[in-house]
Amino acid sequence: MITGSATTVDSLSWQEQLATSIRDPRELLQLLELDPELLEGALAGHGDFPLRVPAAYLQRIEKGNANDPLLRQVLPLGTELLDTPGYSTDPLEEQSSNPAPGLIHKYHGRVLLIVSPNCAINCRYCFRRHFPYGDNKPGRGEWQQALDYIAQDSSITEVIFSGGDPLAASDRQLQWLVEQLESIPHLKRLRIHTRLPVVIPDRITDNCLQWLGDNRFHTSMVIHSNHPNELDDSVDAALQRLKKSNVTLLNQTVLLAGINDAQDTLERLSERLFECGVLPYYLHQLDRISGAAHFAVPDQQARQLHQNLMTSLPGYLVPKLVRETPYAPHKVPL
Repeated sequence: MITGSATTVDSLSWQEQLATSIRDPRELLQLLELDPELLEGALAGHGDFPLRVPAAYLQRIEKGNANDPLLRQVLPLGTELLDTPGYSTDPLEEQSSNPAPGLIHKYHGRVLLIVSPNCAINCRYCFRRHFPYGDNKPGRGEWQQALDYIAQDSSITEVIFSGGDPLAASDRQLQWLVEQLESIPHLKRLRIHTRLPVVIPDRITDNCLQWLGDNRFHTSMVIHSNHPNELDDSVDAALQRLKKSNVTLLNQTVLLAGINDAQDTLERLSERLFECGVLPYYLHQLDRISGAAHFAVPDQQARQLHQNLMTSLPGYLVPKLVRETPYAPHKVPL
């Protein structure tokens, strides 16, 4: 375990852990005993998309290993500033599907609410690293436009909480929003897309479980884990609490070069997820967001990996290999 005032998580609330996340590349390199030569590139990448790493996640990273698969997901690099053809600041063209502040409507029957503009961790491959959160962070008084939009479209049966990370919002705010949605009769399902149970497991509090379990919806949670090393005992315990509260647990993984683009890694990830009560859901090809081209895995390699997984794992442990394409009516299988 990494120790130090900035990284001690014992007895800290999840809010305190969120507030004291590592945000300085110098501190990150020092705590992990990494080569100071990495600093120049880290500062450059940090200037474009800030570093943010909670201590609970930092403790799972191997000291002195610049190639640690968890570190590579969060360490800024100078290569993020390169202009790569085919990569853009809005690869999914979400801003054209943003009919009300805080609401994205891309697919039939479901809408996505930007519940919080904040994340507990800044993943370097994030497809919303350039998203205009300033225009999409309504307060309680401003949510009515999004709620009216949902109420007026009876084809919408599912609401997805996203962000940022929706669990970065307070339980009080989340419970209020769920109560507003419960009054819309055609809604049937609530889905939460979040990385917080993985990066700050203490976020799964009694208050969180109360609003998750005490509503009329069929509730599911899609976590985001890319590597089995992310799923330590503390994460397992948080996920088991969610499962006992009748929350359906799924996982999305992004295929990332040098991190999880190996059959053994993906096999271990699926097996570990299942031990934690989570079913693999999607294996995403990288969204072509500016700054993340170095994570790209060729489609041919991705297909071969997926074929190998179908051979080596039972079908329920094999995630669907997909790409998200602007204006397509659904995720596109590869």
